[in-house]
Amino acid sequence: MSHSKRIIRSVALLLASLAFIAWPPARARLQSPQSDQQNATRPRRAGETAPAQTRPPAKGTKEGEQTVDEDEVVRIDTDLTNLLFTAIDKDKRYVTTLQQTDVRVLEDGTPQEIFRFERQTDMPLSLAILIDTSASQERTLPEEKEAASAFIDNVLRENKDEAAVISFTGEATLEQGLTGSASRLRRAIEQVRFVPPSGYVGGGVVVGGTPPISGTNQGLAGSTAIWDAVWVAADEILSQTPERTRRAIILLTDGEDTSSRLKPSEAIDRVIKSDAVVYSIGIGDRFEFGIDEGALRKLSEKTGGRAFFPRSEADLRSAFRQIQEELRSQYLIAYSPTNKKRDGSYRQVQIEIVNPELRKQKLRLVYRQGYFAKSSISASTAPTK
Repeated sequence: MSHSKRIIRSVALLLASLAFIAWPPARARLQSPQSDQQNATRPRRAGETAPAQTRPPAKGTKEGEQTVDEDEVVRIDTDLTNLLFTAIDKDKRYVTTLQQTDVRVLEDGTPQEIFRFERQTDMPLSLAILIDTSASQERTLPEEKEAASAFIDNVLRENKDEAAVISFTGEATLEQGLTGSASRLRRAIEQVRFVPPSGYVGGGVVVGGTPPISGTNQGLAGSTAIWDAVWVAADEILSQTPERTRRAIILLTDGEDTSSRLKPSEAIDRVIKSDAVVYSIGIGDRFEFGIDEGALRKLSEKTGGRAFFPRSEADLRSAFRQIQEELRSQYLIAYSPTNKKRDGSYRQVQIEIVNPELRKQKLRLVYRQGYFAKSSISASTAPTK
């Protein structure tokens, strides 16, 4: 073989090796919240827009993304605090005609001066769809997947919105990283499966016996870690999205947590710090397991979302339609807090209707109940025990 041919062959082998190393896995296990310090980077699959990192790099608008006004959404690390809210009348219809003079904002009981008030209908969306695949979802999973796919088709706008798909039992699996491709998201949702733990015979019953070699993995498959999954979605997925985007977690589960390392309050705090909201869809095998409506209501209300408890396939589709409508029917309020301390403290927020005529209508306002002020020492770290 000539010298030139040997060189060409060596280069070809080198390029093939690099291509093999760079190709990402199809699915990736997301690290549990307490192991993030040992794993600064996360594996990702093809098409994911950003590696899942708990220490995110500086964020900015992605190439090809439609931009919005420079001050469209200003986060808490500036002098302005932003609140998104929706108004719903007694017939559960969204009210889209409110004016700035119709409302007032209080922070820790103190009235605040509103600098900006506007209705927002065209903000880019960044969504994380969390699907519980534990035993309680065995019977309802096909309907959940079908409704979630229809939701993606209806809500996702090409070159503007993005979403990720995460399945979870005792651990979370990234089925599809953030992408604007509806077809990729549909394929990821379709691939979500209920994987029974060793000895599972159906109806939530696990028959004992000789532990399998992969006993740890089987134990995780037979449990449900909701709060860990919510924390992971906020910290590893939504924290990677551009600054000027509306972030939301769509959580499909029965709310019965059996194995989370984190407390519900820790998951809620992480969602708030990520400037995201949680829409909970409480669904599962009611005959065998039941649904923890209280836990899911608290999670959604604290983060500014809503909780739905469908009892039929039609109710499930209706829940997704309402989430879609709410994401497009929100108001933005921006104000400069009178409390200028940067102490990282939690500030309680209240929005009130002050228009006498509107007060008679008893509108229900849905919004996040508070936020964490900027701290002079800020870090996105996982809670430790």
